[in-house]
Amino acid sequence: MSDARTTVADYIASLEGETRTVAFAEWGITLDAAGWPLHVGVAIRDGFLRAQAAVVAPGRLEEHDLLWWNRTVPLIRFSHSRAGEVWIQGELPLSAVSAGELDRFLGLLVLAATQAREHAEGP
Repeated sequence: MSDARTTVADYIASLEGETRTVAFAEWGITLDAAGWPLHVGVAIRDGFLRAQAAVVAPGRLEEHDLLWWNRTVPLIRFSHSRAGEVWIQGELPLSAVSAGELDRFLGLLVLAATQAREHAEGP
């Protein structure tokens, strides 16, 4: 059985689209989310696989909507910077890292970011 870093590196290398190794145990993935690029940073730190991405500019989503998503979606959460830019991030314990769990975890992160962007655009 391989270590978590190797599992993540192999998984990311197998993805279609733009991927890159940024540093030891750090990667980048760029893919489409609601019609524009979502730049996801992935890193192994402090016993977790962490992923994060900027989702929308300030003022595009209500804070109450972010709280609702945070209460209903597992593994990931939304936050915002002091300037109001909305970010999504998630953490997966290294003991849970497998190709299947990575697919579930990163898929959930991208799906939630896409839905948030679509919600920000309105009907």
